[in-house]
Amino acid sequence: MNFNTPVKSRRSAHCTPRQSRLDSSPLTPRHYGQLSSSFIGSRRNSPKTSIHKQIGSPLRLDTYLPETTLVGTGPSSAANTPKRVAKKQLFRSSVQADRFIPSRNSSSTTMSKLEGDNGRANASSCSTSSGSIASNSYDYQSSVAEACGFALNQRILAFKPEAPQSKKPIDLRSQYNRPLKPAVNAQLRRRLPTNAERILDAPGIRDDYYLNLLDWSCNNQVAIGLDRDLYVWNAESGTVSSLLRTTPDTYISGLKWSGDGAYVAVGLSDGDVQIWDVEEGEKVRSMAGHAARVGVMSWDRHILSSGCRDGSIWNHDVRIAQHKVSEYVNHEAEVCGLQWRSDGSQLASGGNDNLVNIWDARSSTPKFTKTNHKAAVKALAWCPWQMNLLATGGGTFDKQIHFWNGTTGARVNTIDAGSQVTSLQWSTSYKEIVSSHGYPDNNLSIWSYPTLVKNGEIQGHDTRILGSALSPDGSTLATVASDENLKFWKVFEQIGKKVSSAVMGGSLASGGKDIAKVMMIR
Repeated sequence: MNFNTPVKSRRSAHCTPRQSRLDSSPLTPRHYGQLSSSFIGSRRNSPKTSIHKQIGSPLRLDTYLPETTLVGTGPSSAANTPKRVAKKQLFRSSVQADRFIPSRNSSSTTMSKLEGDNGRANASSCSTSSGSIASNSYDYQSSVAEACGFALNQRILAFKPEAPQSKKPIDLRSQYNRPLKPAVNAQLRRRLPTNAERILDAPGIRDDYYLNLLDWSCNNQVAIGLDRDLYVWNAESGTVSSLLRTTPDTYISGLKWSGDGAYVAVGLSDGDVQIWDVEEGEKVRSMAGHAARVGVMSWDRHILSSGCRDGSIWNHDVRIAQHKVSEYVNHEAEVCGLQWRSDGSQLASGGNDNLVNIWDARSSTPKFTKTNHKAAVKALAWCPWQMNLLATGGGTFDKQIHFWNGTTGARVNTIDAGSQVTSLQWSTSYKEIVSSHGYPDNNLSIWSYPTLVKNGEIQGHDTRILGSALSPDGSTLATVASDENLKFWKVFEQIGKKVSSAVMGGSLASGGKDIAKVMMIR
């Protein structure tokens, strides 16, 4: 045995296998680059790295070490090489870009508005590919836009929508080559009068808003009550005759012509109602019973309705001795307006209690009661060309003209006249209505219906107009005022038509013959 062998050589002999084992250990710095490169490759091909690379390839199960095994403390010359640095940067970028972030170019405001809940439900399917997302979203937008009826390049919300285009082709030649309307001859234009056709004196007329002292018959005769006297003016011959004179303690408070124009009913301040034959010039009968003055009356064939100051309305049958057949009671003040409808089915009444009542002829209770007026209602008029239309006018504190549907009771229109309304007259030739006024304007106003446009006004009297009456042909309006003047106005002159009866001269529709009396009064 050789005991002179140095220890160093013995140690080196024993350390060689150990050194080889250390060199082959995975924890040595020499193998760190290889392990990190293989790990980076496995991370690059892992399912979490890229969804796009997973499509079309089987799942690859790569083994990799945890992060604690990748941390080294020993020096390594390979770690400082450019290739080594590039691999580390690639590793960091792959780890940071692990989430899928969609492109902004594929998302738009229009897409979000159109997709709605369906787009959120298909979010998982749309994340497979950016190209498939764009195609699917465009198809979906197209189908929704087609269903909603607008184009994709059109805004859903706009300040002003475009006007719809006509489906029919527009023929510009026929549209712009229309013949012009012929000019209306100046002689055929309707003009409102500025001066009265005729003026008559009315001395001694009572300046009382609640009285009705003027009426025009179908025989073209005008009756007017001047205090105690009743005068009849014949518009054909221009003659004036005195029909009656009351006792000194009474006065005429109301009058109304019968439908055939042969009789005139006269209401007196003592409550008496008299019927006079104008042709014979004598009183036919007297009907007493009212407790106060009778200021308004209205005929419906053989039925004469009279309104009293105590608020009652009596219906008289002039053919029988017991004349009172019914009584209407619903007003708490004087009845100053009363008019039957042309067919006799309804009676309208107005009073100083600001009420308007519409009565059914078969009932003693009002069908409708209207409280819209704020003052006394004297002016009442049923429309001749729309049978169920009623116009009512209020006094000084109201100044309104209301239009009512007599069938339903609804108010259909209203005019603010601006003055006290004393009377209303519908035109039979035009769709117009004329109103006479008191304080403060004292004028006549002509209104179109249903447009309610004021066609004009006439300043005719110095004081308030008390009442008005329309001629049988519907062309001339007679007005009487507290200035003691009776004036005639051509407010509804019929242009191009021959008037059958006129204020000054002319003939009646009957050809000048006397109209037969259609009622037998006892």
